[in-house]
Formats: sequence, structure tokens, C-alpha cells
Amino acid sequence: MFELTKEQRMVEQVFRRFAEKEILPAVPQLESGELLPYDLMRRMQDELMGGPEQIRESVLKRAERLEKGEGPRAADEESAELDPLFGSIISKELSRVAPGFCMSWGASRGLFAGNVMSRGTPEQIRHYALPVQTLEKIGAWGLTEPGAGSDAIGGMKTTARVRGDRYVLSGSKTFITNAPYADYFLIYAKVDRGQPPAERRAHAFIVEREMKGVSTGRPFVKMGMRDSPTGEVFLDEVEVPRENILGGSEKQGGRSEVVSSLGSERSGICPMCLGITEKCYELSLAYARERVQFGRPIGHFQAVQLKLADMYIHLQNSWNIVFRLAWMAKTGKRDLAFSCAAKVYTARAAVQTSLDAIQIHGGYGYMQEYHVEKLMRDAKLLEIGAGTTDINAMTTARVELGLI
Repeated sequence: MFELTKEQRMVEQVFRRFAEKEILPAVPQLESGELLPYDLMRRMQDELMGGPEQIRESVLKRAERLEKGEGPRAADEESAELDPLFGSIISKELSRVAPGFCMSWGASRGLFAGNVMSRGTPEQIRHYALPVQTLEKIGAWGLTEPGAGSDAIGGMKTTARVRGDRYVLSGSKTFITNAPYADYFLIYAKVDRGQPPAERRAHAFIVEREMKGVSTGRPFVKMGMRDSPTGEVFLDEVEVPRENILGGSEKQGGRSEVVSSLGSERSGICPMCLGITEKCYELSLAYARERVQFGRPIGHFQAVQLKLADMYIHLQNSWNIVFRLAWMAKTGKRDLAFSCAAKVYTARAAVQTSLDAIQIHGGYGYMQEYHVEKLMRDAKLLEIGAGTTDINAMTTARVELGLI
């Protein structure tokens, strides 16, 4: 469990070659917005993941098994990715080159399609998850609001009023990955049946861009993750059919569903952090061997050695965390404290390792020509998104104290 199998190493190598050959040269265009990441995602899927037909077969089989009344665990076994570590390896490899590209891919196929696949009705899986899994359509996951970040549920203002056989959604979401270009949105809103706001339950609704009243803002200009389009979603009296509530009824939903989705997002962040940490360490190690000052490679100096040692420790710990998260996913084990702590540690490790990488590279590390500059800018978001480092650390402590 603490090292990759031969098959996993092959996956790692295949995706590394693709990322370095196809994605890395496109990073300047992706960061400027001149090029969107979605065609590259489709090419990656076609060349490395069996193409849309293989994915289509897997998704349809999932829907068929659910119709027969078989549980989600049995249906999950039909997935094209039986071992969750394969997904982690892919995220790691993409994040070594372009973490934002990985974020857009994960938000569409993971946070949108993954939630529909795990909680949706057979019809929702066929109609919405299928085209997003095959990348015919792009998905987005909408939880955060302008006034509700860390207090995502308590501060949620977006509402869904019942009107005949429809829900009417009003409100807005912000910092939403893929929002400017997504075709489908999974929007969280509180169902308003006339009760006080504090008593309203949050539910997820599948919203189409073409529905009247849906609009999105321009892509944000960001410090990092510029290769991932991010923006706002506005909902002005959007009429959504009742069958578009995730799961088909209000029996699902509530705080537990949101927390579960956030848990998946946190776990998905860790391989991204690992990719940044791994690449920064490799680049720094090579630079410390090659860069000569005072007549010898800078790796001969203790100050550089200590930084490299810290980077190595972060790298090995992050690997072990990703291995355990994959084991938890495969065995169905849930551990909220560990998931939150894992996200805290790996995000901090990615930020510190990227800063140390820039320090080792000196003035060159501050230049866009050197890849560590981009990785540092991208790493910082991983301490903010999917629950800030402080919130995740507090959640870990509260679980351990028995307060949650």
C-alpha cells in the first residue's frame, strides 16, 4: 500500500508524458485565457482513458443497476476506475504541470458528474452525468456565495420556492470553477416552504445554462489557478423541474449531503497538493545539483540541504496521506477528522515547498520562465478552497473532542 504497483506506475508515466508534451506548452495560453482547457481534456480522455464510448458504457450500466434496486456500492464496482488511486495519480500528474487544469477537470467530472452519479436518479445519470463524464458537456458545482464562504450552509441565501410542479431558484454563487463556460450546474439552495430561514434544508438542484434566468459573469482575474476559469452564477427566478432536485425528491439533501460533497472535494485536493510538492522538490533537487556558486554546487551548502530535507519530508508524508485516502475510498471508510487533517497538511506542504523551491532557485525562481513561480501561485488556493486551512483544522479538533 506504500508504493505504486507496476500498473499504477504505467498510468503515472502515461499521464506524465501527456501532461509534459501536450499541456505544459499550452500553459501560457491557458493562463491568459486565450485557450480554454476543455478541448485538451477531451484529447486526454480520448487518448488515455478509452474515449467516450467506454465511459458511456460504464455510466449506463450504473443507471441500469440502480433501476434494478442494487445499492450504490455495487454500482460503483462497475466504474471504469475500480482503484481510487488511479484517479489520485492522474490528479497528481496534471497538477505537476497545471493544477488549474486539474481543478477544472475535477470540478466537472468529479464534483458535478460524480455527485450526480452517486446521488442522482437513473434518469439524472443518463441525462446529465453521462454527457459530462464523456466531456460532451462541462459541469460546475455551486455552493459558495458572496456572503457565505466558510459558513456555506448557515449563511446560504439562495432559495428554492415551490411553485406548482417546479422549484423557483433565486440567488447567486461565486468562486465557481468552470462557471463562465459550464453547460450544467449543481446548485445548492435552501427550500423555502414558508418556514423560518434557519429551519430550511439545503438541497442540490441540477440547473442548465439555457434555463431562463441563468447567467454567469466574466472569468475572474486571479493570483493563481489561471488555467481554470472561475466566475459567478446568477439565478433570477429560475424555474427548475421537480425531477431536477438531486436524487429526485427532498428525502435526500440537507447538511449531511453538503458535508459529504465537501469531504470528497477535500480528499480530491490532496493529490493536487502532492503533485505540486513532488514537482517543486524534483526541480529544486536538480537545480541544487547544477547551480554553482562559490566554486561548488549550492546543494553542498547546509542551508539548501535543510530546505531539501524539509521538502522531502513533506513529499513522503503527502504520499502516505494520499495512499490512505485511496484506501478509505476503496473500503468505504469515512473519517472526517482525517480527511480534514489530510487537506490541512498537504495544502500547507504544497505552499511551503513551493516557497522553498523559489528560495532555492533565487532570482530565477521569481521569473515566470521557471515553473516553480506558477506552482507557488497555484498552491496558495489549496489552503483556501474546499474549506480554509483554519476551518479544516478546527473541524479536526472538534471531531476529536466529540463536539461534532
